[in-house]
Amino acid sequence: MPGPDVRPLLTTLTFQARTYDIDFAGIVSNIVYLRWLEDLRGEMLAAHYPAERILSTGIGPVLLHTDIHYRRALKLGDRPQGRMWVAEARRTRWVLQAEFLLQEQVVCEARQTGAFVDYARMRPVPVPEPLSRALKDAGVGG
Repeated sequence: MPGPDVRPLLTTLTFQARTYDIDFAGIVSNIVYLRWLEDLRGEMLAAHYPAERILSTGIGPVLLHTDIHYRRALKLGDRPQGRMWVAEARRTRWVLQAEFLLQEQVVCEARQTGAFVDYARMRPVPVPEPLSRALKDAGVGG
C-alpha cells in the first residue's frame, strides 16, 4: 500500500457544473459525481490500458462498490477539479480514491472498489498485465 502522499496513476480532470447537472435544490445532483468518477476512471484506464484493448480480450472492468462523502455543495458554473488514484491493488481487485476540489477545498471524496471479469463467464480474473505492470511500476499491486 502506498504512503499517504503517494498517488499512484494519479489522473486529474476539470469539470464544469452545467444546467443539466443541477437538481431541484439548485445544487449539483449527487448522481453527477458518479458520472464524473466514471470519467476519471475511464481516463485513468485510457492512459494505461485503453478500453479498445481491454474489450478485445473479452475481459473488462466492473465496479463493485462506491463509498462517497459530499462535503460541500457545488452550484451552476462551478469548475471543480477531480483527482483519482489507486489506493490499493491486489491480484483481482483494486481500490481507487478520488476527490473533487473547488479552489483547493475538498467538496467531495469517494472510494471505489473494482475488479476485472471474464465477460463470457462473469468471473473475476487477474488485473490485465499492462495495467498490473503500471501498478507495480507505481509501487502498488502484487
